[in-house]
Amino acid sequence: MNKFRFFIILLFLAFATGGFILFNNDRNVVQSKKINLNFEKAALQNSSLQYSLRWTLGRKPQRGWYLYVSLLQKTLKTEADAKSAEFAKAVYRWQVGRRLKASGVLNQKTLYSLIKYWQSKRIRPIYLAKENQLLTAHISNFYDPTRDVELLKVEKETFKAYKKMVAAAIADEDLNLKVDKDSNLSAEEQFFKLISTYRSPAYQAGLRKKEPNASRAQIAFKSPHFTGRALDIYVGGEPVTTKDFNRAIQVKTPAYKWLVKNADKFGFYPYFYEPWHWEYVPKSMKKAE
Repeated sequence: MNKFRFFIILLFLAFATGGFILFNNDRNVVQSKKINLNFEKAALQNSSLQYSLRWTLGRKPQRGWYLYVSLLQKTLKTEADAKSAEFAKAVYRWQVGRRLKASGVLNQKTLYSLIKYWQSKRIRPIYLAKENQLLTAHISNFYDPTRDVELLKVEKETFKAYKKMVAAAIADEDLNLKVDKDSNLSAEEQFFKLISTYRSPAYQAGLRKKEPNASRAQIAFKSPHFTGRALDIYVGGEPVTTKDFNRAIQVKTPAYKWLVKNADKFGFYPYFYEPWHWEYVPKSMKKAE
């Protein structure tokens, strides 16, 4: 009799456990569908906010984050389209990691947290380069072949890293860059050429006099170019025009997208608002800070 009761108890437990597992599996399926449905909803909102989100940079009103999709994909570690559920999942993971309200929607708070992260990679503090830290680069490295010799200066280690980066870009056949017999960028090639490098405080002050109506952000009083480690690199369109229509052209070029994916391997990090502006912040410099 005891054996029979024991058998009945075992049979009951088997059915109960099996039922519990089945119930849990069903519940997990429902939850999974619900989560996927939420990401689909987030994707719909992102497809709108990409062009409509209102935010400000300094005092300047901004609209949408479509100009920063390549940077967002790099930072969020996804290649998914910004309108997709997969992209929303990547946004969700960022929000969880930053202790933001996690929804998968790239809203204003999330965008500001991303901008803060991008800005943290830039040169800090800004200092004035000493003359012995600079070299005069050959004019062939510059976008403007008539540039004044005093404007060809660049910090030595930065220039060395830039040349390594350009060599890697040349080696990438997808970019199809024109080169000369020495495997340097040819005179006809514009992409990846230097637009501006080291600028002295006196030169920067002269720029402000020429454009008295320019904002503080457009012509900085304390520019990263003072360090000789900030490079303006040609990535398409008008070289350094911040109008949205121009930046929209620049962020779609293969040169810009290549820099977003690869520049950090050589120690360069972007100023997110200016597709052409890249700053050399090697690991050794970060440790010193």
